[in-house]
Amino acid sequence: MTDDAVHTRIDALIAEEHALRDKLGAGEISESDEHARLQVLETQLDQAWDLLRQRRARREFGENPDGAAPRSTNTVENYRN
Repeated sequence: MTDDAVHTRIDALIAEEHALRDKLGAGEISESDEHARLQVLETQLDQAWDLLRQRRARREFGENPDGAAPRSTNTVENYRN
């Protein structure tokens, strides 16, 4: 996946987040449905941002960015700050 493809994926996930919030505000979905889907979207966003960071790091250190791969949800969600 290229950097542009990752950015496109991030943009699509953010757009879906906004659409969910709009639907909730319009009463088209329940709060629990919105919350459940937002959790999935947030995890997918974290994975996409992580992949982009991996690609940039590989490029910075002279490695092929195409060698970067999405990490598991568990790995991405349990980073230590």
